[in-house]
Amino acid sequence: MRPSRQPRRPRGTGRALPLALAAVSVVALAPAASADRADYRPGAPGLGDPYFPELGNGGYDVRHYGVDAAYDPATDTLRATAVISARATHDLSRFNLDFYKMNVRSVHVNGKAAEFTRTGERELVITPRKGLRKSSTFRVTVRYDGVPETLSGPIVFGLPYGFVHTPDGASVSSEPNGASTWFPANDHPRDKALFTLKMSVPKDLKAIGNGHLVKQWTKGDRASFVWHEDSPMAPYLATVAIGRFNVSTTTTGKGLPQLDAVDPDVAAHPDAVATPRHTTRATDELADYFGRYPFTTTGSITENNLVPPINIGYALETQSRPIYHRPRAESTVVHEIGHQWFGNSVSTHRWKDIWLNEGWARFVEWYWTERHGGQSAQVSFQQTYDNPPAPPPGRPAFWDVVVADPTRDQMFHGAVYSRGGMTLQALRQKIGDEKFFRLARTWVKQKKYGTATTEEFTSLAEKIAGQDLDQFFRVWLYQPGKPTSW
Repeated sequence: MRPSRQPRRPRGTGRALPLALAAVSVVALAPAASADRADYRPGAPGLGDPYFPELGNGGYDVRHYGVDAAYDPATDTLRATAVISARATHDLSRFNLDFYKMNVRSVHVNGKAAEFTRTGERELVITPRKGLRKSSTFRVTVRYDGVPETLSGPIVFGLPYGFVHTPDGASVSSEPNGASTWFPANDHPRDKALFTLKMSVPKDLKAIGNGHLVKQWTKGDRASFVWHEDSPMAPYLATVAIGRFNVSTTTTGKGLPQLDAVDPDVAAHPDAVATPRHTTRATDELADYFGRYPFTTTGSITENNLVPPINIGYALETQSRPIYHRPRAESTVVHEIGHQWFGNSVSTHRWKDIWLNEGWARFVEWYWTERHGGQSAQVSFQQTYDNPPAPPPGRPAFWDVVVADPTRDQMFHGAVYSRGGMTLQALRQKIGDEKFFRLARTWVKQKKYGTATTEEFTSLAEKIAGQDLDQFFRVWLYQPGKPTSW
């Protein structure tokens, strides 16, 4: 995110999904239980993330989400059927999905009606008719409707996030916990899955999503769009933007398909005009520095949301197609494309590790400028060291933030970005370019489509550097205060 600067899988048969969705859904049924329910145990209702202990759930691993939805901008109502294909990680008597406040009409597990209850605002507790054996695959079908609730609060700059209702439709930016406001999910980066979305909207609007546009059609007064993200994706990176868009397609120099969408109200803005070009260059060039681009398509969504009543202008690295809530400059595009390696392919194992996303994306900005004839990353480091940005009112001072554990409410503090980037530039200076960029490429290769912790990164850094870096990382990542020696 960037703030506004002020194995083969059997086919599914869920009839609520179009053919394009069904073709990628898992439908293998769990073997019948050979013992009674007492031999099974519930999945955990959370993953114990220190910042969001209630997010995510245990007992299963999602393989694919298929969401078949219809949105009515006039009433802000979403009606949908979600088909979730998963694998049990232990003998499972019941399990939870994260699902925030929406009206659940029915739940089926492997085609049979299942009991379901709510606990709190976010937990949907599902009890199948029969226990699910360890390693079996199963399919959960949830039919639901309602008005997705937009989230806000101190985490994301105090601005709206999640499913945001816009003047002509809706826009989804879900980091860190907003995915489960619009579809039932195992809403934590640790459980990545493939994702297929079919969205029906009024025929004068478009729905732009992640990955590849598989199919689109118009019937009567409705238009439908099917999108498929074919690489594992954390739930918060799923997006849909509904509204009026000009859509263009091209191919990058390295042969990747690219799709860009822009709100016609800002289509003439110089930054909006340049965003597809910046996206092409960054997608190709960053692969030269950090290894092959991790996904099979690229692009952008540029909106006009810095208007009342929503007034949001931040950007988010939604997988394969970042979303910009207003036209943004080249540096922001580079930042969000950088996240496709650092944040999307390699994601945080715990939200406290968020600097591994944002620090790397900030370093990518600085290094891009250096490579393109601007000031060096070291000059950017020194400028920030000498004159760190003042925080917004009510936020801790720059040097008071512990980058490797900034606290939940400060996880998007500017220090996480810039002190994180400074940590990487200081490491580059300390171990030299050859080892530093070998570290970067090894990191994204070893952790591709997975998650990672700060401790794993520092361990790999020491291995590649061939030296003890405990003191270095202590002063830069684990202690407050301005480092004076490292």
